[in-house]
Amino acid sequence: MTDDQLLRYSRHILLDEIGIEGQERLLASHALVVGAGGLGSPALLYLAAAGVGRITLVDDDTVDLTNLQRQIAHTSARVGQSKVASASQAMRQINDGVQLTALQQRADAALLEALVPDADVVLDCSDNYATRQAINAACVRHARPLVAGAVIRFDAQVTVVDQRSAHTACYACLFPPGAHFEEVACATLGVFAPLVGVVGALQAAEALKLLAGVGTSLAGRLYLLDGRSMEWSSMRTERDPSCPVCGDHA
Repeated sequence: MTDDQLLRYSRHILLDEIGIEGQERLLASHALVVGAGGLGSPALLYLAAAGVGRITLVDDDTVDLTNLQRQIAHTSARVGQSKVASASQAMRQINDGVQLTALQQRADAALLEALVPDADVVLDCSDNYATRQAINAACVRHARPLVAGAVIRFDAQVTVVDQRSAHTACYACLFPPGAHFEEVACATLGVFAPLVGVVGALQAAEALKLLAGVGTSLAGRLYLLDGRSMEWSSMRTERDPSCPVCGDHA
């Protein structure tokens, strides 16, 4: 670690749980982030600031004026740019020592099959059910830890899927792929801006803990936030043996 890095990351290094060894693990790690919008913005900024050595970000969208109410990686000057290019610029302004790969592509099964095996942790910051299921399936298949978050209106959730533990539920255990959920979008239902910051920051925290080997992750728990009352609740989750993704006969 260089003198500049020792200074930049000194507040992490001062933590007994992280120290120099933990920070070096972060510098040597690779995070894959799918989605550079409301959740991805704070998650990406914190991952870059914390010194995750390689970050791959995937999003096929461009910055729109309606995004600026909550997507803090983007600016008025970058309306019309791809979100991955805009977020990359914001990340480099914080930490130019991070290696970034920006892909303006939709995260379909083929792309995930190529990217997930090379990642040490995956953050699902996407905004639709089909993509969440595809990310979960790829992470289960390649045994990569997944930090999944979602926000709509005043409601938020975050969990960790880590199939390295035999009893941990995957996303499909909680939300079966074949179930018919009404697709909801902030474009029609709205979203309370600060909640995406809260959940995106939590996703970054869980990812950093996994990468540095610190503490206990949210694996086996679904964390829920009601933004109206600012009340948190936690649900215990268990692997479903009949799950089509991670079950006994998957």
